Amino acid sequence: MANPEKTGVRTLAGKCFCGQVRYEVADEFAYAANCHCSNCRRTTGSAFKPFAGIERGKFRLTAGDGSLLIHGDASGHDAHCGQCGSLLYSWVRDGAYVHVAMGTLTDDPGIRPNAHIFVGSKAPWFTITDDLPQYREHVTG
Repeated sequence: MANPEKTGVRTLAGKCFCGQVRYEVADEFAYAANCHCSNCRRTTGSAFKPFAGIERGKFRLTAGDGSLLIHGDASGHDAHCGQCGSLLYSWVRDGAYVHVAMGTLTDDPGIRPNAHIFVGSKAPWFTITDDLPQYREHVTG
């Protein structure tokens, strides 16, 4: 990741529940959404996963690389802390982008989720009560 002081880009910090794994990411997210797919529900134990997407080169682990529990491969995977189990991020789009689990950020990002995706498979016990657009699968258009 480029030196944020030289580029003028704000750098955000994030970590898992136990603090073993830490990362930094440029506050230059390309998109953010709340994903209701069954995989995101299972990996978070929640009704949905708020995530922010960014180019992989703008994300860097700063501690705990050897403590990661990886589900998937180099083209796409979920990365959890091997100690506490927190889902920290996912590599997506053939490994080109990182979806940061927004709940693991310790700093306030400049982006907010602007849609609910995969509501076609959302938990039946959860009701979406905000006015964000809802998409049956991926955002379209």
